[in-house]
Amino acid sequence: MPAKIIQRNKKPMKKVKVDSVAIDIIESALRNARYEMDTVLFRTAMSPGIREQHDEFPMIANLDGKMVVGQFGSFIWGFMQGYDGTVEEGDIFLTNDPYSVNGAISHQNDWLMLMPIYKDGRIIAWSAMFGHMTDVGGKVPGSLPTDARTIYEEGVSVPPVKIIKAGQLQEDLLKVVLHNCRLPTWNFSDFNAIVAALRTAGIRCVEIAERFGDDVFYSAMDAMLERNKRAMRELIRRTVPETKQYFEDYICDDGLDMGPYKIACSMWREGDKCIFDFTGTDPQSISSINFLLNEEMFKMFAGVYMIMVFDPQILFNDGFYDLMEVRIPAGTLLKPLKPAALSCRTHALGRIFDVLGGLLGQGNPAFMCAAGFSDSPHFMYSGYNKNGEWYQLYQITFGGIPGKPFGDGPDGHSLWPSFTNVPNEFLESYFPLRIDLYETIPDTGGAGKNRGGNGLRIGYRFLEPGEISIHDDRWLTYPWGVNGGLPGARSKKTLVRTDGSSELMPSKIDRIKVEAGDLLIADTWGGGGCGDPYEREIERVVFDVQAGLVTPKGALSYGVVVNDDLTADVAATDKLRAKLKAERGPVKLFDRGFDSIDELKARCETETGLPPPRQPRFTPRVKAAVKAAKRGKAA
Repeated sequence: MPAKIIQRNKKPMKKVKVDSVAIDIIESALRNARYEMDTVLFRTAMSPGIREQHDEFPMIANLDGKMVVGQFGSFIWGFMQGYDGTVEEGDIFLTNDPYSVNGAISHQNDWLMLMPIYKDGRIIAWSAMFGHMTDVGGKVPGSLPTDARTIYEEGVSVPPVKIIKAGQLQEDLLKVVLHNCRLPTWNFSDFNAIVAALRTAGIRCVEIAERFGDDVFYSAMDAMLERNKRAMRELIRRTVPETKQYFEDYICDDGLDMGPYKIACSMWREGDKCIFDFTGTDPQSISSINFLLNEEMFKMFAGVYMIMVFDPQILFNDGFYDLMEVRIPAGTLLKPLKPAALSCRTHALGRIFDVLGGLLGQGNPAFMCAAGFSDSPHFMYSGYNKNGEWYQLYQITFGGIPGKPFGDGPDGHSLWPSFTNVPNEFLESYFPLRIDLYETIPDTGGAGKNRGGNGLRIGYRFLEPGEISIHDDRWLTYPWGVNGGLPGARSKKTLVRTDGSSELMPSKIDRIKVEAGDLLIADTWGGGGCGDPYEREIERVVFDVQAGLVTPKGALSYGVVVNDDLTADVAATDKLRAKLKAERGPVKLFDRGFDSIDELKARCETETGLPPPRQPRFTPRVKAAVKAAKRGKAA
């Protein structure tokens, strides 16, 4: 039963005509309020994941819960469907349970908080924000266990509750939650920072409504949503074909030595509506790589991807959602059944964007981007220092951004919106480690007319004994290239001990003991190349060689011969390019770097130094759910 909204003022909002100037002013004011939410949070949070890395997502929504400005929309509808109590003035809600809100958040480290914004006794808007907590009490430090079998191993689970009721903090409830976390001081600080951000948005919305009037404020937000819908309708008509497009990609493994796992999606247009159907996706994993993909959240992913690729001038909000339909079969990797583990859903979340790129580009190859959102590597390091004090690091690292039709992909960069790296100076100041290496890796970006971004190499020198966790992917499959572009390089993690011995690390592993002096060399993936590499201007290749982004040997992938003085041999280049083009034949729309998964597994140990993953096992309950979903669709 959905939540019941309590209002003293029952007078409904009226839709009135608002001139375009007022709409633009209100839009700018709301955008400023959204960024002010960020500023308040970053200046008051304690965890480096939020304070430095900006792993948080704010939004301001209209009174129906539709995001008008923000980063990730769709929280409020799923939240309100999962909460069966009342909504009253002064309330702030908290949850971190994905199953309670149909995937509005997707793992328990994300604390989602929402606040109804009241003015004169009635709701005029909502503010919401979620942030990634460094720890929520799971069975390993960081609460992202790679080998979890159920969500109950991943930390304290908070259903939708009023954490602040009528303006009063429910202290006992918060104490219980914080008592089950390894870093209660950080969590408490981050919690209060989110509350302050929500209240900041509330103050700004009331100020705007007081200036323009409640009905104008309400109508302007509605007009902003409608404007987005009109723009997206035209974008869908122009970019999504009526003919069904299909694409698939893979999660390399599940942390239990099984994989790869297929994510499959079909896309087509029916009139103004874009349909996405994930039939063909593998059943859910018995480990923690499952991703409870909320349908509204996927619409947000698809919409923001289309806007950034085709028309970045469109204001992104929730206005277009009824122009999309998303079908995800139950029991699959993207719609797991409770209590499936979810903590390591990041790999599937990243891969969704590569799948979107493969789908949306087929009908418009001129706009196609290569793969490069392929992963979001997590690194964790924890233990007791020489003073007996607990330390715990959670960090996201970045890789190569894909080559795109209008330029090269940046090297060692984030594709997550507004994310930044944790500065090395911060890491060395607050944690017992030293960054010995921090550099892009030449030749790891896929060759193309526009080069894929190079991967990043980080060398973590540990100064105290402790334990590390590694969460990574794209070690088996490659970030694919498009329109003749070549795949990017795969990721790799190597642990070098003080005695000089070294060991290749699995891509997903916890509880690796390290000693003072040990060195972890973490290489991330490179972005795929875009376009025919033999058409890349010779001077651009030479510049990359001189800049250390491509080696003279790597320049041969572009058909460019580089002299010892790092200049191009033009005659030799022309001859080599003609030869390579003839041998290659027509360019491929996609170049995955392999023809079949079986072939890739056969090459695995030789190429990666790691054994190939075993065939995934699926439980009888999951198999039955997938079959039932297929029967229902057929019926």
